[in-house]
Amino acid sequence: MSAEVWSHPTPAQWVAGARPRTLPAAVSPVLAGSGVAAFFGGFDVLGAALALVVSLALQVGVNYANDYSDGIRGTDHARIGPLRLVGSGVARPATVKRAAFISFGVAALAGLALVLLTAHWWLLVVGALCVIAAWFYTGGKHPYGYLGLGELFVFVFFGLVAVCGTTYVQLGRVPPAALVAGVGIGALTCAILVANNLRDIVGDAVSGKRTLATRIGDRATRGLYVGLIVVGAAGVLAIAATTSWWASLGLLGFVLLVPAVRSVLGGATGPALITVLKATGSAELVVSATLTLGLLLGR
Repeated sequence: MSAEVWSHPTPAQWVAGARPRTLPAAVSPVLAGSGVAAFFGGFDVLGAALALVVSLALQVGVNYANDYSDGIRGTDHARIGPLRLVGSGVARPATVKRAAFISFGVAALAGLALVLLTAHWWLLVVGALCVIAAWFYTGGKHPYGYLGLGELFVFVFFGLVAVCGTTYVQLGRVPPAALVAGVGIGALTCAILVANNLRDIVGDAVSGKRTLATRIGDRATRGLYVGLIVVGAAGVLAIAATTSWWASLGLLGFVLLVPAVRSVLGGATGPALITVLKATGSAELVVSATLTLGLLLGR
């Protein structure tokens, strides 16, 4: 492969490397957090837009960072899923690493704008922790994603922090409904990661990538996936109970998960789990959108 081809991925390859199927995990918490803010009369278009930029840029950044870190460790060579830029030899590691940090920079700039908008300077600390967590998921000498802690950090940062943070920058406070929404959305985001790690469980075990799935095994991972879906549904009901029963419209999104749950419980493996991964991301987006619609109707 020539150096020119190696260092210049096509736009389509960059898009594939950003892993678009994971982006619902970035959009959903902002939707849900904005819905809660709107229910309590605090929706702010600029605040919501900036929160969305932060969330999307962090998600793209962590995807490129994972591509880089897994690629240089050699854990992506037998991966079943979407294109990995470094692992497939399409892009130089340094180029993908630079793309990750550019994405983090975009997130930092949008976060700084939020700080200036709200005058809450302590949010800078939260933003810094988000970037650190994004990088060290698979980066550094001791990545926590290789210690089976990926799901925990995803729950915290793409669930609790993202939902509550979105509500806070618009409303100026975090009502209990935002915390509950953070739990429900966080559970669904974790389910995306669990489906991903279940798909890669064999390859990760061989390469020494000790995800939670490789630690607890195939059967327990499938049970964890279903359990997270149940927690997500319970979260929607809890939000409805603390705000308006219109919020239970969020349950409509779980209809999309029926085939996915059947596939997981039926023992689907490898490429068949790509469909589960896509369905889980789509369902999370629909859940957050219909939940927000219900909160708007219930004002």
